[in-house]
Amino acid sequence: MSMQTKAIASRFRIHIVILVLLVICTAAVFAQTDTTSGGLTAEEAGVKKYGLMAAAIAFGLGAIGASIAIAYVGSAAMGTLGEKPELASQALIFIALAEGLVVFGFITALMILGKV
Repeated sequence: MSMQTKAIASRFRIHIVILVLLVICTAAVFAQTDTTSGGLTAEEAGVKKYGLMAAAIAFGLGAIGASIAIAYVGSAAMGTLGEKPELASQALIFIALAEGLVVFGFITALMILGKV
């Protein structure tokens, strides 16, 4: 197998693992029986369940997106620094911008949890 084929196969495996974990977590959320509802109606318990799931998805997808962005921006920044070391500050700014995706996902998750 060529190097490019191995890289594609590796990415495919990672996507499959993420998809399987997402399906397992979703099934675990829906399989829960809330015996200690604490006086919540069935509708309120459902809203809480979906709210918690939405917060987890918001933070999780933000973290996954940031990791992909940092992988591409970081590798490009390292290649640039090999040729022009004076561009280190600009490379750091681009990496910090990609890291901001995690912060936005975290804030969105906190806002959702505040409503639940």
